[in-house]
Amino acid sequence: MPTLLDLSVQGDVGTLADESRLRSVKLMDPQQLYELWERQNWEAHSISLERDVADWQGMSEEERGHLAWLLSSFFIGEERVTTQFSGLVAAYESQGEEAFLATQQVDEARHAQHFNRFYRQVVGYDGTFEDRLRQAREHLNEAFLVLFDRHLVDACRRLLDDPADGDAKVDFVTTYHMVIEGTLALTGQEFITRFMEEHELLPGFTDGFRNIARDEHRHVAYGTWFLQQKVRAQPEAAGRIQEKLAELLPIAAAVLVPPGLQLGDSYELLGYSSDEVNQYAFTALSRRLRVIGVSLPAVAA
Repeated sequence: MPTLLDLSVQGDVGTLADESRLRSVKLMDPQQLYELWERQNWEAHSISLERDVADWQGMSEEERGHLAWLLSSFFIGEERVTTQFSGLVAAYESQGEEAFLATQQVDEARHAQHFNRFYRQVVGYDGTFEDRLRQAREHLNEAFLVLFDRHLVDACRRLLDDPADGDAKVDFVTTYHMVIEGTLALTGQEFITRFMEEHELLPGFTDGFRNIARDEHRHVAYGTWFLQQKVRAQPEAAGRIQEKLAELLPIAAAVLVPPGLQLGDSYELLGYSSDEVNQYAFTALSRRLRVIGVSLPAVAA
């Protein structure tokens, strides 16, 4: 069964025509993305979860346990990024970029608030916000902890130590916008939202989750713009991006694996095959890299 890691080893399968077309794509700059944020703003606490409570109670214990595991990575991920984004905000290079990056940190806090409400009102985790985070952490696998608690934290710390460190900024954006958000989060959101809509489940959660996905598409658009500009100005940055991807893709591939299974095992995500999930993630990442002007690295298993 091909994993995200296996697909990355195969390399980019785009044609020369695709390459030319994607590299000529004109991306929104940070000022335009900030203005888009103003038009797309939403309120996490205005979403009703009343129907979700009834839906949750109508599920089997096994179904509830699977969803609690599946969504815990998003809950913890949003909290991790909220606290670990300050380094990138400090590394802004224009007023438009400063404004946009500040909105992204606000977005991450809002996403965490949405998940906190869901876990409190629907899943039924008692206690404080911090208590619910601790409970959700019990579901996470080792690969998730390595990616978020080690690599993301280290990337933030390097920028806080020196906001002018251009290499550290490339590493952070590659780590977060390309791997965590662009590969893992948007893939999970695609299949979870599709499942909820097809089965007409948890409408309040799904409403907020759609808004979160829209925010994160905007975030990934910034990351794609930044890396594209960096590669055009400093072609050697392409090699650094590839090195960081080669380091992180094996970890990211393992994050997707459910408890009790190993990388390479077949599994289903809410009825969608692991082949389908991995192919979606690979295709999305490949397309963004071609826009940036970087080839997907061949990652050794």
